Amino acid sequence: LSELRKERNLIQAQIGEVLGIARSQYYRYETGLQSIPLKHLIALAKYYQVPADYILELTDERAPHPRKVK
Repeated sequence: LSELRKERNLIQAQIGEVLGIARSQYYRYETGLQSIPLKHLIALAKYYQVPADYILELTDERAPHPRKVK
């Protein structure tokens, strides 16, 4: 999370605003002191345009998976 945020020259308070939480809460997510709730994980993945697996460090692939059209 820190890497994604810094690449965009953002501060923790700005991402906290995106999520509707305090900077201190976002800090806990970024440092691993607290798990990220699913709704915030989804919001961050959409905001940064990366797959949730990338945020969770399960993959190095930054490109989101394309959605299947029904």
